[in-house]
Amino acid sequence: QVQLVESGGGLVQPGGSLRLSCAASGSIFSLYTMGWYRQAPGKQRELVAHITRGGSTNVVGSVKGRFTMSRDNAKNTVYLQMNRLKPDETTVYYCNAHSSTIDYWGQGTQVTVSS
Repeated sequence: QVQLVESGGGLVQPGGSLRLSCAASGSIFSLYTMGWYRQAPGKQRELVAHITRGGSTNVVGSVKGRFTMSRDNAKNTVYLQMNRLKPDETTVYYCNAHSSTIDYWGQGTQVTVSS
């Protein structure tokens, strides 16, 4: 079992930056592909970025060049650095731990981009 706790959300002005963190506990963190998702009200949860066990990252096209995902296996933590944030990226961001047999989710952290 894996427990995921996100932090780092908050209010930021358009064009600003935030760094989200996701701390994992309860299992061997390095075995999981980790992902960041977001879900706006009334919409499906969508992938933002993921990072494999080996450290290879992939970010979706809409955030490419602005968002960066990284992981620190020694700290059991993944990060999402978000730069040049836009108002329509206001939503809840979720951390995910994925293996071939199961997915775990955190409780989410709210990001609000507004002046």
